[in-house]
Formats: sequence, structure tokens, C-alpha cells
Amino acid sequence: MNVLLTKDPYPIGKIAVRMLIVFFAAAIFLGDNLYFWGKSSAETISTENSNRNLEMKSSELSNRQLKETHQKLWNISIRNRYGNVPVRKVADGIVHIRLLKRINKYPVKINVVEINTKINPGIEIQPVLAGENLANKANIRTLSRKNNSIVAVNGSFFMPRTGVPLGVMMIDKKILTGPIYNRVALGITDNGFKMERVSLDAKLIYGENTLVVNNVNVPRMLSSDIIVYNKSWGKKSPNPPKNGTLAIIENGSFSGFYNQSVEIPENGFVVSGSTEKINEFLSLEENKKILGKKNKPEIIFEVKTIPDWNDVKHIISGGPYLVKNGNLFVDYTAQKFNSIAGKNPRTAIGYTKEGHFIIVTIDGREEASVGVNLFDLAKIMKSFGCYNAMNLDGGSSTVMQINGNIVNSPTAKGGIPVSNALTVNIPQKLAQN
Repeated sequence: MNVLLTKDPYPIGKIAVRMLIVFFAAAIFLGDNLYFWGKSSAETISTENSNRNLEMKSSELSNRQLKETHQKLWNISIRNRYGNVPVRKVADGIVHIRLLKRINKYPVKINVVEINTKINPGIEIQPVLAGENLANKANIRTLSRKNNSIVAVNGSFFMPRTGVPLGVMMIDKKILTGPIYNRVALGITDNGFKMERVSLDAKLIYGENTLVVNNVNVPRMLSSDIIVYNKSWGKKSPNPPKNGTLAIIENGSFSGFYNQSVEIPENGFVVSGSTEKINEFLSLEENKKILGKKNKPEIIFEVKTIPDWNDVKHIISGGPYLVKNGNLFVDYTAQKFNSIAGKNPRTAIGYTKEGHFIIVTIDGREEASVGVNLFDLAKIMKSFGCYNAMNLDGGSSTVMQINGNIVNSPTAKGGIPVSNALTVNIPQKLAQN
């Protein structure tokens, strides 16, 4: 007997095969996440850590490749700037070059330190004082050793007798001294450099009264100026100007007038200037009326730079300009530097458009190196690629020290004591890494 059977479109065998195919495909696709295939959670965590380590190694590799690229580009720019001369590596991102040039037929010995923070972001460039207050001096060797600096050069101009810096100086966002003739200054940020002529916007506020402050911690130049002296100046203030007075402000309150040098309070400052202006600001009669009140207004001292360098961490002053926005620019008359325009030993600083920092010393006053005038110095800085550059104190102050060794030929053995230095450091923790 013939029986007609209906053909099943999905036989059991074929269904089973298809299910197995789907199952294995899912296993391959999901991989490590199929715990029920026998992989423990500990094994899964280990795999995740391995993946994370792989990502970190990949990032380290990328950073290393980026650093190598920066290094290659820097090597090319160094060769273009200085020619085929020996280049000594001081540390990652820091090189030292010695040059002997003939300028106007006379020999000139040049030492250059170039710094590339893209290769070593841990490099720190900042001014340091010779002592705890402004009226101190020390030689570069002492300053470098004290601050454990890799590189150190002499810094701003200063009063020869006392060591007080002349021009704006700020360290760790604290303004220590104000400007002289609004001379050019270098501003150092976390990400680069700025260079402009700098003045101050400073004032005292007492209730609704304000008093314009002309300067901070500087030797007096005009009897009419209002100057604030704080503990950075030293233990005692200078004497007041003729027909002037000193007002002591301590913990935000007025505490008395003096007509001669007085000790500067630890938590306050001394205001020096015109008796009439200071009296008017303090409004003595009103002050007497409110002395007994609990809500007596506090005397506040506000100071900022013009231009407003909010992001600047350190400032060191110099002058005159040598290069401004890529052009030769020697404004020694405007900044009252006529007396130093001739051939002398020189110290100069600048930075390229790419952000490389350049420190230069030039020996002088000797047969082997006669020194340069400001115009020749400007040409040298521009030839080294500086987009902005300025002169620092020079002459017998000019000293460059690298890793504990003085590399130039100062006019006095070891260099004369100076007020401050510009230093280059790599914090120990970063150096070890």
C-alpha cells in the first residue's frame, strides 16, 4: 500500500544544525563576555586589565612617537639657526651651544641655551631672588646651588648698593617690585611666554575712598608718588619724601603716622607719600567716628599689571626690547638706556614663534671677545629665530651657569654678586620619571 507522506520543510536535524551554527557564531562574536562558556569573573577582570594595559602602552607609544617627532623637528631648527656646530644636550628639552663669531671684524664668544618644553613639559623657568627680601645679593653659583638649577643666568637690573631689583618682578603670582619707566618684561605662563612693556594698576580702597598707588617696593623717584612697601622690601621702610608721611596699615586697619623710617608690619604694609593725599584718603575725622564700630571698613590694596596678565605666573623685567613681533626693535631711548648702548658683555632672553625659549650670554671687555652693542645683540637674537627678545642686565653681571659650571668668561672670576637670576629647573619627581 502506498502512503503519501507530507514533506516537512524544517526537519529536526536541520534545525539542530542551524541552532548550533547560531550558538557558535554568538560565542565567537561575544568572546570574553560569554561567562557560561567556562570563563570565570576573575579571568574576565584579568582580560579587562590586559586591555587597559594595552591601551596605556599604546598611549605611551603615541607620546613617545610624538616626542621623537618634536625632537627631529627641533634638531632641524637648531641646525638651521646655529649652523653645523656641536650641540650639547643638558637635559631632555635643553641644549647648550657655543659659538665664536666675528662681528664688524671683531671676535665675539656666544653661549646659547635653547629650551623646548614640548619635548620636556616638566621644565620650569622662573626668576629667583638672592635672599628672602629684595635687598640682597649673591653670585650665580650660590643662587644656582640654592635652587638646584640646571641652568642659571643673571637677571634684572638692580640697585648696586642694596641689590633691590629695578623693574617689575613677580614670583608665583606675587608682585614683588613695580616698574621703572614701564620697561619691557617677560611674562612666563604655564603654557608659554609673553613680552610687553608693563605698568601697574594699583590702588588702596577704604570704604568709598580710593587712593591711586604709583608703585610697589621701589626706590623713590618722584616726591609726589604714593608707594607701598611690604615685607618683601625688608624689615624697615625708607624715609618718607619731603613734606610727606608714612601710614602704617596692619591687618586691614590704619594704625598710625610716622615721619621717619619705620618697621613694616608682618600682616600689612607702609604707605609712603604726600601727607595731604594720605590724610584725605583716610579721612581722619570720619575714621575717628567709626573706630568704635564693629563694621569698620577694611583697607584693601589691589594691584594688577597693565596689560592684564592674569595667566602669568612669573615676571622678570629688563630692557630695552631687541626684537618685537619678529622685527628688530631697539627702543633704548624710550626706556632710558642710553648709557648702556655701547659694546659690553650681554645677557639676553627671547622666544621663537614655536615657543622655544632662548637664553644668550656674550662675553666682552677682553681681547678674545670684545662684546656687542644693543643693535648687534638684536641682530643676533633675531638670527637665532626670536620672535620677541629683550636685554637683561649685562656688563660685569653677565654669567651663565650650567649643571654647576660657569660656561662663559665673566669679567670678574665667578661673576659679581647680583640681585636675582633667571633659572631653569626640572622638579626631582619629574626628572626621576
